[in-house]
Amino acid sequence: MLAPYRARKVPGSALAPQWLSDGERFWYQVGTRYVVVNPTEGSRRAAFDHDQLAAALSAASGHAATGADLPISAVEIRDDDTVRFTAFEARWTWADGICAPLDEAQPLPGEVPSPDGQWVAFPRDGNIWVRSADRTEEFALTDDAEPYFDYGGLPDTTGARALMRLLGLPPLSFFHWSPNSSRILVQRIDQRDLPELVLVESAPADGGRPVEHRTRYTMPGDKQVATMTWNVLSLAERTVTRQQDEPWPIMHNTALVYAWWTGEDEIHFLHHSRDARTLELRRLDPDTGATTTLITEVGETRVDPAVQLGDPHMVHVLKSGEIVWWSQRDGWGHLYLYSADGQSVTRITQGQWLVRSLLRVDEDRRQLWFVAGGLVAADPYLRQICRINLDGSGFTRLTDDDFDHDAMSPPEGDYIVDRASSSSRPPRSVVLDGDGQHVVELEAPGTEALEAVGWSPPERFRTTAADGKTPIYGLLWRPHDFDPDRRYPIIEHIYPGPQNFRAGPSFDPPHQGEPEAFAALGFAVVAIDGRGTAARGKAFHDHSYGDLGNAGALDDHVAAIRELGHRYPWLDTDRVGITGQSAGAYAAARALLRYPDDYHVAVATSGNHDNAVNLAMWAEHYHGDVSEDGLRAISNATLAANLTGKLLLIHGELDDNAHPYMTMRLVDALIKADKDFDLILIPGVEHALIGRQHYFLRRTWDYFVRHLHGSEPPRYRLAPLPLPGLGA
Repeated sequence: MLAPYRARKVPGSALAPQWLSDGERFWYQVGTRYVVVNPTEGSRRAAFDHDQLAAALSAASGHAATGADLPISAVEIRDDDTVRFTAFEARWTWADGICAPLDEAQPLPGEVPSPDGQWVAFPRDGNIWVRSADRTEEFALTDDAEPYFDYGGLPDTTGARALMRLLGLPPLSFFHWSPNSSRILVQRIDQRDLPELVLVESAPADGGRPVEHRTRYTMPGDKQVATMTWNVLSLAERTVTRQQDEPWPIMHNTALVYAWWTGEDEIHFLHHSRDARTLELRRLDPDTGATTTLITEVGETRVDPAVQLGDPHMVHVLKSGEIVWWSQRDGWGHLYLYSADGQSVTRITQGQWLVRSLLRVDEDRRQLWFVAGGLVAADPYLRQICRINLDGSGFTRLTDDDFDHDAMSPPEGDYIVDRASSSSRPPRSVVLDGDGQHVVELEAPGTEALEAVGWSPPERFRTTAADGKTPIYGLLWRPHDFDPDRRYPIIEHIYPGPQNFRAGPSFDPPHQGEPEAFAALGFAVVAIDGRGTAARGKAFHDHSYGDLGNAGALDDHVAAIRELGHRYPWLDTDRVGITGQSAGAYAAARALLRYPDDYHVAVATSGNHDNAVNLAMWAEHYHGDVSEDGLRAISNATLAANLTGKLLLIHGELDDNAHPYMTMRLVDALIKADKDFDLILIPGVEHALIGRQHYFLRRTWDYFVRHLHGSEPPRYRLAPLPLPGLGA
């Protein structure tokens, strides 16, 4: 039931269209099949003859391959239907029925090809270099990088450096090529004056002495934070044009994503204040570095550029200079049209619902397409596809059903790929035209393979929050071999945000596999979205602001489980466990400490148990109160004396996201309170425990079997889980 294996039983449930340069056709992969779609023709076909390619590859490489299980990766399908791919540690091309070796080096990790394919840019010693695709030319575009004052990197606090080391990859980098491949927009981040934190690798692979790993890290209220500026690098002139503004705080990687080229001559970017209460759209002149502020929005709490942290921004600059802008100024989340001079504003969308994503804008027709949440009365999380004119007229729902529509559209083109699903139905993928009419059917997977191993779909439920009036939503998984005459212990699988939400109405919400694994072990499992989480409007989201210690309204979670217990006699509310990772671990431990009569067993993995010493952005953006009392209120250590249930804490010693000292501070407080608890500190792993996930999952399962089921688990072992993006 775990996600890497579960996905194989529902092939086609995930779909990632790769649009060709014409913006009309695209291809995608389902298992080992490759499909090309031409919506204009209404066609869907195999991208190539899989059996022919396998036979030709076998002959050319000397390795056996079959069309049913092609051992290819890094696939690239071009406009002329030529296929390039990697197989048997070599690069190949397939065209006109011929498979031949390709003398083409794939970009290495950290390297970014130019749009025209003629150049590759990459970081080296903190500077930005480029080389020609044929490797005949290589040169530096910057030469003044210093340690912790370099180009193209990420802040240490959010750079996942420990994970990249574990995967044998260089630190993450990020920059933006111009559309004509002549220039690069790149950030320069200054971390020179930041305080350090040190992590110790106790058991290095070479068996030698423990190794220290240093990281620059800012905590809530610290005077110094990482700062950044934008720079434009010219390939032809080999010059650097620097942004003329003073450096400003960078609190999260989204600052790097929310910048883009508008044609060849303008750059736009979103600028957040340190406290996130001011959001600006600025234009950068790539020739001079001068900036112009086009839109400024100020709020009493965060001014978010999207519904969830990391979602694509919803800003579109038209050729006329007009700007489509998303805002929560009315308490929901709607689109507005600003004139080119910023002096007039036209409301595009309105109502007690919110725009969840902007799909595309047709400037000639003066129309835009978007995804909305809150239009379906039964469930405010269900997404629907809509169209509207830029003047606010002509609002049209292109979908009007009880399914969740996860839609995407090409940068250019007239079509939308729609994945419609529910908690019980896998996504049925189709191509829609601008009027919402089905053009091409793509995939419609079933659940037979899941059902064969005991799966049954979760129930989407609605209960009432602790305030006695606000509806809240969640998912309930029944145990395998469910018997309504039995009583089942409950496990809550929690992630309280507040930057996102946990229990969506689609077929594959985040962490879907883990709750289903608990159901396979004989537990009833719930996932709940209380007040203080995203996608329900500004007031609902801001319920957690200033009260981050309530972890997404834990009182709502308690109320929901009690209500479910009255609704279903087979739920045993006297045996309730809770588990989560990261902020979910914080919430799991806090639930056990704050509500000891309602939660009895908790497993908390990689938890940020003391947000007073967590990354600055977390408390400053989502709590707001960084006074001494405000920070004490968001530390689990202050509640240690309340422990009466069973608590297992798990952490990786090289976690550079939620550092292990946060768990150790809770450990220290528990020891001072003379409390019994369990602790697993895993050497050599980071926040996601990559490479050791099988171990922490087995220990988690056993802990709940032992302390909620009241039985001794059998002896068994789990195989290591596949690494993300790297296969088995």
